[in-house]
Amino acid sequence: MDYSLFVKGFDIPDGSVPAKLSFEDIEIRAITRADLAEDVRGINASLDLIPRTRGGGWPTEAVTEEFNYVDLVWHECEFRDMGSFAYCIWDSENRYLGCCYLYPMGRRTTLTEELLGHDVDVSWWVTPDAYEKGYYEKAYRALQHWMTELPFKQPYYSNKQIPED
Repeated sequence: MDYSLFVKGFDIPDGSVPAKLSFEDIEIRAITRADLAEDVRGINASLDLIPRTRGGGWPTEAVTEEFNYVDLVWHECEFRDMGSFAYCIWDSENRYLGCCYLYPMGRRTTLTEELLGHDVDVSWWVTPDAYEKGYYEKAYRALQHWMTELPFKQPYYSNKQIPED
């Protein structure tokens, strides 16, 4: 069967996806409009790094605050409605490091028979400065840890560059 046009829905108990999680010196917080300036700066500083590490077709060019505002509101609504979960990544000194995303299978990565057993598509990116300081790998380890605290059983890490365990 061809699953490429399907997106799996989440099966999430109400209120079971926290807006904030911490692990070691990393914290993620549900992205909101309040993160606009940091997010725009982070994306625009990472235009070459995001496709290299996360993969995918975004971003194609620098983002403006007007464009990104709409995107952040969309992420807020999706989080509220439990359709997807976007977080900003921060260090222990409250410095913006990047973002991570929890999408239904089939939304970011084309759904195949081999991927049917996975219940969440996990991806992330960090800024060049954070990457140089090892936060790309730290974010991956943190995401692996958080999957044990979230209502997902079989995560699929869809980044183009997956750190070695």
